[in-house]
Amino acid sequence: MKISMNDYISILIHQTDLTLTSFIKAKLAPLNIAPEQNLILILLWEKDGLSQNEIAKRLNKDKTNIARMIGSLEKKELISRKVNEKDCRSFNVYLTEKGISLGEKVYPITEEFNRIVCSGITHEELQMVNNILLKMQRNVDSNKDK
Repeated sequence: MKISMNDYISILIHQTDLTLTSFIKAKLAPLNIAPEQNLILILLWEKDGLSQNEIAKRLNKDKTNIARMIGSLEKKELISRKVNEKDCRSFNVYLTEKGISLGEKVYPITEEFNRIVCSGITHEELQMVNNILLKMQRNVDSNKDK
């Protein structure tokens, strides 16, 4: 049987992810934040005070990784954790003033990144890619226990 890497869309998706991550990592490096830390900050700029569990769920990451990244952002004084008033076993994550002001520096970088990534691609094509990727995620999710 002859198999080529070109036969697997998952490999192309992975290679694309590596390319995108490498590019944004270099752009964010002067701000001393990693791409995955930036994803947490983006969620908090969108809606401050999310629980660690909600962040993990939205980013599809395990709770241990999220706790580690949040700890790192806390050391950088970009966020703070506060015990959830309704559930003392849970923490909510809030941006600090430093974290809020960092958003003003990160926003133009992420906008430029998105512009570069989407250059030459129509709105309809982007919608189609988005729909296909979501279907692929659902396909894998529905087969995890099989």
